[in-house]
Amino acid sequence: MPIIGPNEQQGGSVQARTTVTTTALACLLAGAALTGCGAGDTGGEKSAGDILDEANATMRKLNSVTVDITNRTTSGGSVANRLVTDLDSRCRSRTTWSGGSALEQIRLGETDYVRPNRAHLQKWKNYPGLTDEQKLWVKTPVDPAGAGGDGLASCERPFDSFGTARTGGSARVDGAKAVRLVVTDKADKAGTYTFYVAAEGKPYLLRTVYKSAAQHTTTSFSDFDEPLDIRAPKAGEVLSVPGGS
Repeated sequence: MPIIGPNEQQGGSVQARTTVTTTALACLLAGAALTGCGAGDTGGEKSAGDILDEANATMRKLNSVTVDITNRTTSGGSVANRLVTDLDSRCRSRTTWSGGSALEQIRLGETDYVRPNRAHLQKWKNYPGLTDEQKLWVKTPVDPAGAGGDGLASCERPFDSFGTARTGGSARVDGAKAVRLVVTDKADKAGTYTFYVAAEGKPYLLRTVYKSAAQHTTTSFSDFDEPLDIRAPKAGEVLSVPGGS
């Protein structure tokens, strides 16, 4: 029985480079840090598209980053995800839902370690009689054919571009000076994306905000190129499944 995670709950998928999914969270959790391109300011100043392209390139050069995503819908539900990743093959993820369920994941190369909490098992795996806290990790090989369909996080983030960007003034993100850029795309007429790019030092992408009538999604980036300490769980905490190693 597969573990149900954030991608399955949202039911989304990542489209090609120049398109957007109708559900922004599914797109973001699947690993697309959305940046804009196109016309902007003229003259010697950089256009909005140029600023985002520069941030895009800077983010792709990172060796590690922490990504925090929160999504709230008009129906009252919410989901939050924290991903610590080397943007390649090592990452650690924790997803929590407003009902109290949580799913942890450690990916090391071709191996996943997955640990749902008791509330997650009760809700998603139909174990209503479970009363003890779930402490074991499930060890399982990564399925390349799954492409996120198993609900688990990917360590990679392509930082692709889409839409048309315009400048939106200056802002501060957790005390850091930032340039605010607004991105719209005809493939998603219901929503607006706002990107915050660091105005001092390297042009990191600091935050992305998606707003529509149905939902509000915020993605924050931090701990740029910080050392990673991602290890496999202790042997006594791991339950191997068929096909594992």
